[in-house]
Amino acid sequence: MPPEHLSRRRSGSSLPFPGLHGTTPGTVCAYASFRFQYYPIQTYRPLTLPAIMNHSAPAHIAARPVPPALLQHPPRRILLCQLRQIGDVLLSTPAVEMLHRRFPEAELHYFTEKKCLPVLQGNPYLHTLWGVDKKKLTTLWHEIAFYRSVAASGFDMVIDFQQLPRCRWVVGFSRAAIRLSFPPPWYTRPLYTHWYEEGEGYSAGQKAGILRGLGLEWQGERPRLFLTEDERHTAAAMLAEYGLPCTPFPGREQATGPLPARIAPNQPFFITIDATHRRETRRWPAAHYAQLMDGMVAQFPGCHFLLPYGPGEEEEVHALRALCQCKKQIVVPSAMLSLRAMAACMTFAAAHLGNCSAPRHMAVALGVPTMTLLGATGTEWTFPSPEHMDMRLGLPCQPCDQNTCPIGIACLNTLLPQQVLPQVVEYMHQFVVAG
Repeated sequence: MPPEHLSRRRSGSSLPFPGLHGTTPGTVCAYASFRFQYYPIQTYRPLTLPAIMNHSAPAHIAARPVPPALLQHPPRRILLCQLRQIGDVLLSTPAVEMLHRRFPEAELHYFTEKKCLPVLQGNPYLHTLWGVDKKKLTTLWHEIAFYRSVAASGFDMVIDFQQLPRCRWVVGFSRAAIRLSFPPPWYTRPLYTHWYEEGEGYSAGQKAGILRGLGLEWQGERPRLFLTEDERHTAAAMLAEYGLPCTPFPGREQATGPLPARIAPNQPFFITIDATHRRETRRWPAAHYAQLMDGMVAQFPGCHFLLPYGPGEEEEVHALRALCQCKKQIVVPSAMLSLRAMAACMTFAAAHLGNCSAPRHMAVALGVPTMTLLGATGTEWTFPSPEHMDMRLGLPCQPCDQNTCPIGIACLNTLLPQQVLPQVVEYMHQFVVAG
């Protein structure tokens, strides 16, 4: 089927394969092979919030919620545990906000890996951040001493979103009256006093689903990332040096839904591109990105691109730029940006386009419209609002959530730029470029 006849697939529509359906201030302490040609691209627009929120714990899970009697005296100090990854930590911030509203007088502490601290810094709801520095905790005894020091803070409640071994050490040492998580396996169950099944739908809502054990329901809160004015000014100055337009988008971070397109047809703007990923099953090919970016410039002459990168990825983004015809409109930073510097630059971006990785969640937290190309991951990572869109083929093997592929990563390699471009252009007219 030629690209010009590709059908648009939305949530709730049938897919071209049988049996599949549309997817519904803080202190810092330290399957058989098959051949592919063109497949109809599925453009995923998330379900509405009421549809996602209409769920209950699965009947086969024996939930053990916290009895109201235990909450008659509000907790003074609460610890949240999510060690990694950066995106997952950011996706737990709605739960932080919910806990603050429910227990406004409580100190909220957060236990995570050092690399994740930047997305939590400046969060007004968090009192203390505990960062695990693996380079300093060189022996088991150093680790145990650190976990005991965290637990010695005197927590009345510990909420474990991950149940990794380091989290379990802290949970065990804490002796908190309430130690809440999702249903644990039998061999670690004695560590927890209460549990509740995670929610459904959007991943941040899944995490916050544990809080139903406290009588709290996720009401569509999106992730939050708090930047300082100095960080924004520094980002604006850097972007100006690179010749990128620093268009302000007032009110975008506070908006609770999509805003109308604000860019005039001939006005210059830039989009952040996240074209890297350490997992090949989540990384759209560079040649595809190059063709798409050239196509976008042909449609929107004022479009520019900022390509941030992570450790060891600089050569990769330079190679991508070399594949593009629109090189003059592509900026690769001369030095790797910190997480917070990248986030500050995003606040001036008209939109974000890329793989399923932490930057897309940072964009959502900052109110930036997002377009994501999906391979191995599912649509549960997309915030349920129209300005956040997924594009995927909807193959029988998707989502597999695997890091390797025995059939040549068909879900990404055969998701062609000429299939994606029409969807991007329509999206841009709806949410970015007016007229």
